[in-house]
This record gives sequence, structure tokens and C-alpha cells, in this order.
Amino acid sequence: QVQLVESGGGLVQPGGSLRLSCAASGRLFSAYAMAWYRQAPGKQRTLIACITNGGSANYADSVKGRFTISRDNAKSTVYLQMNSLKLEDTAVYYCNAPLYSTCLYTPRDYWGQGIQVTVSS
Repeated sequence: QVQLVESGGGLVQPGGSLRLSCAASGRLFSAYAMAWYRQAPGKQRTLIACITNGGSANYADSVKGRFTISRDNAKSTVYLQMNSLKLEDTAVYYCNAPLYSTCLYTPRDYWGQGIQVTVSS
């Protein structure tokens, strides 16, 4: 059973930074892709960043150039560094563990419990 535990969320002012962490357990972390999604109030959950097992990353246009996804296989942890935060980045952020080494979503993906990020002045 794969377990994902997110940390690092909170309240930040516009223009500020936060780093989210997601610690994974229950499978060989280095063999699989990892991703971050977010869901704002009244909106669908959307993919914002994904990193393959080989370290190749891709991003949603809305966060490209501001967010960076990275992974530490020795710690079985994926990170999301968020810079230049905007009001519209306010959402619940979810760690996602795909079933494959590439960023291919399936309904059987594993999910963390979600963590709130609020950008407000």
C-alpha cells in the first residue's frame, strides 16, 4: 500500500515562496514518476507538475517558470518549490503517485490527503 504524506503548506503573501514536500512509502520510489496537482474552490483538480523516474519534469503553463518539481530518491520524497506566488495559486495541493515511470495518469493512481496553500495579503 502506497502512502503519501504532504507537508509545507500554509499562508503566504503574494510574491512569496513555499516548498511543499511529499514523503512516499510502500513501493520502490525511484522506479516511478511523481506529480503534484491542485484544486481551487469550485474548480477541478488539475495537474501542475510531474517528474519522471529519470528526472524529466513538465509543468502546467500557469506555473511554468515559477514552480520547480524535484525528487530525492534517497529520501523517497518529492518537492514542489513555489516562487512568485499569486493569489490564484490558492488551492489544496495534492501529491500524486502514478503507476508508471512516466507521467501517465490512471484512475488507480495514489493520492496524498492534500495540503492547503493560501496566498493572501
